[in-house]
Amino acid sequence: MKNILLPTDFSENSLNAIKYGLEFYKNLSCNFYILHVTLMPTYVGGEIPVYPTTNVLESTVLKQAKLELEKLLKKIKKLDSNPEHHFYTISKYDFFIDAVKTQIEEKKIDLIIMGTKGATGFSEVVIGTNTGDLITKIKCPVLIIPENAAFIAPKEIAFPTDFHNFYQPVILNNISEFAEMYNASVRILHIAKKDETLTGNQLENKHYLHNYFTEDKHSFHKITNNKIEDGVACFVESRNIDVIIMIAKNLNFFQRILFKPTVEEISYHTKVPFLVLHEE
Repeated sequence: MKNILLPTDFSENSLNAIKYGLEFYKNLSCNFYILHVTLMPTYVGGEIPVYPTTNVLESTVLKQAKLELEKLLKKIKKLDSNPEHHFYTISKYDFFIDAVKTQIEEKKIDLIIMGTKGATGFSEVVIGTNTGDLITKIKCPVLIIPENAAFIAPKEIAFPTDFHNFYQPVILNNISEFAEMYNASVRILHIAKKDETLTGNQLENKHYLHNYFTEDKHSFHKITNNKIEDGVACFVESRNIDVIIMIAKNLNFFQRILFKPTVEEISYHTKVPFLVLHEE
């Protein structure tokens, strides 16, 4: 039984993420926890935020949120036909990250599925604040669903890596399990600068990956490009990649692909889901 957390702000892109999650896990038994967080105000100067009493919270701040959650739940149940899917709504008054951390611990969450809205202007960063905080501050797998992503059974999964890091088996097992759900191929991608050659350590890590994925359909690919983000974009679009898997361990590499690109430079952010994995 998978435990899936679905944060929602009742927007269309968060609903789209929920739809994607229902489709992705349509053949598995799952507990879906639908979480809405009414954000506590942030005070300047270190002042302690005022926390209303439970009665005041229930009658004012959380009342509307709970009504909206009930409406959303009815909509979700009309979309879902798996009797092994169980849904629970949660309404909290808290800081977003704190609320998510609490749910991960209490509900033993296996995966967070969250929608993100694409940038509307060329200068805007594509990954939103809540999603950005979620994937950098919380060590739980996160599946990021762009607003224009429609569910397609994943057949091609891109796994960008620079081969500098050794990945623990628990991380690679997550990739393997994800791929096996839909008999997908793992395309291990290295973006290299011109005339760049792999070091001994990189070659060892590449060989280790090959051995680990020996039971899975996988292949290695190299693209020469000075910009990591451009190289990934070229690969994703040329191979019709369905999902991109990133490991948060290599922060610089990770941030360049997820945070630095803008709509002008890269378009797959608006349609290709990202699975972000963390090491303990």
